[in-house]
Amino acid sequence: MHQFRAAVEAGDFAALGDLLADDVVFRSPVAFKPYEGRPIVAAILRGVGRVFTEFRYVRELADDDGRGSALVFETVVDGVSVNGIDLIRTNDSGLISELTVMVRPLSAANALATAMGAQFDQIVAEASGASS
Repeated sequence: MHQFRAAVEAGDFAALGDLLADDVVFRSPVAFKPYEGRPIVAAILRGVGRVFTEFRYVRELADDDGRGSALVFETVVDGVSVNGIDLIRTNDSGLISELTVMVRPLSAANALATAMGAQFDQIVAEASGASS
């Protein structure tokens, strides 16, 4: 999805919430259970924006139906190089209905889990509307 990519590349993680369907499902590379709903997913994406550095997309693949894409990225989390993929699926309205993120290697997933764990209280507060 070009709008998603453009916002992330611009570092505008706050704008990503407008691209999400109300019932969006996010599958994290470091959590077993998916997160559901725009408020929590938007807050998670803002948290990601706080922990990723040197972020760049290096490749984009699209499904023939135009509703799915894979964005391959490279970034750094707490000094650890991360390779990853954002798998995006949109609904009939063009909003993101599914977002699955995969990262490698294991050291990167561990660094991401630690960094995002430190963001968790702020993410929950943002999702519940306690702060913006």
